[in-house]
Amino acid sequence: MPDIPADVCAYLRDVADHHQRANEQITGFGELVTGILNASTAQLSVQQNADMRRISAMAALIAVPTMVVGVYGMNFDHMPELTWRYGYPAILTVIGVVCTLIYRALRRNTWL
Repeated sequence: MPDIPADVCAYLRDVADHHQRANEQITGFGELVTGILNASTAQLSVQQNADMRRISAMAALIAVPTMVVGVYGMNFDHMPELTWRYGYPAILTVIGVVCTLIYRALRRNTWL
């Protein structure tokens, strides 16, 4: 650089050094933000997985009484309440016992 004075060249090298340092800091901050975003996404994924397990467990608890009541309600020829006084309480007890067993099994696996 024959046309540029020596003191200006020193100044330009200093500016280039500052530029390089700022560029490295920006790159480092970008990597830091990317890491934070990845960690946040992973944490959100774990939370959604736990929520989905809870929803599935609740669906399993609701499916049992729905199935029993559906089958029980469609059988008009042999309805226990027509011939047996304790038909409804017996069915409700069976539903309660089965749901309690399922709830305890799911609770043991920490799904609820």
